Amino acid sequence: MSIACCTWVVKKVALPILALAVCAAFAPSVFANEAADALPVETAVLLAPPNVPAPITRKTPAKVIVNLTTEEMVREITPGTKYTFWTFGGTVPGQLIRVRQGDTVELNLKNLPSSKLPHNIDLHAVSGPGGGAPQTLIAPGNQAKFTFKALNPGLYVYHCATAPVAMHIANGMYGMILVEPEEGMSPVDKEYYVMQGDFYTPGAFGAGGLQPFDMKRSIDENPSYVLFNGASNSLTGKNALTANVGDKVRMYFGSGGPNLMSSFHIIGAVFDRVYFEGGMKFQEQVQTTVVPPGGSAVVEFVPKVPGNLTLVDHALSRAFHKGAIGIMSVSGEEHPEIYSKNANTKSSE
Repeated sequence: MSIACCTWVVKKVALPILALAVCAAFAPSVFANEAADALPVETAVLLAPPNVPAPITRKTPAKVIVNLTTEEMVREITPGTKYTFWTFGGTVPGQLIRVRQGDTVELNLKNLPSSKLPHNIDLHAVSGPGGGAPQTLIAPGNQAKFTFKALNPGLYVYHCATAPVAMHIANGMYGMILVEPEEGMSPVDKEYYVMQGDFYTPGAFGAGGLQPFDMKRSIDENPSYVLFNGASNSLTGKNALTANVGDKVRMYFGSGGPNLMSSFHIIGAVFDRVYFEGGMKFQEQVQTTVVPPGGSAVVEFVPKVPGNLTLVDHALSRAFHKGAIGIMSVSGEEHPEIYSKNANTKSSE
């Protein structure tokens, strides 16, 4: 109901107080927008994965402006093999959005003129039909604005929902939004952002050249690549994650899919806590956690000794033959009382 209608009520019924109540009941969007306009405004800091924006320290809601672009680009999926990725912000996964429960989020999505296709965004943190996809469907060279309130704390996936949806996701159009609880999150020493995704090409893993998307392999759920953060070498070598012995590490892990669930495991570590399915409940002392496509988990652990910890999908053919592998390099003092690195072998003869 419009403001004009409310004015009519005031004149005809001559009950101003009742009229205000009616207005409040039938025009919630007007008052909600006025309330949002009164909030302090800040622009979200977005960082390329595996980096994570800093924790939120404010204790009250804000209006948070998120500026994202959709970008189509060619780059290596594994050394010697290129692929045309469709991305949010030029990275796979898209940059992690960090807001607080109760915040009003203004999401500005721009589809670059260089794009060949329309794109949009569906955020699983949104309470409403389509998660923002209908409001943000835009052709190349256009932009859209969408506003929602972050009602529920947790770690949520976002993705492109333009048809064919699986193809847009399989080309890299996914990321995550973290909605911190009102009371904030406990401090940790290191935070990282890792997402798994499955990719489909006519050529086998490492076939070389520029590989196109293979729709049949996608429908058959037979990926040629299963990757952490969009490339086979994204978390190895100079790109390896780092930590020190005794650091409390928190990892925001998600599965973009579009098809495969992940059996996420770190060789050489036990998760002290897993906030399963990206929610607020946790399980303790976990070895491997299952994350469905379009789902997430928050894992926390403390490296006990120095060396390389290996991130894998414990469906191990994906790790050792399709790319789902990464490294966390841990520095610090040895603790032989916890783990002895000396081999002690002798012949049985």
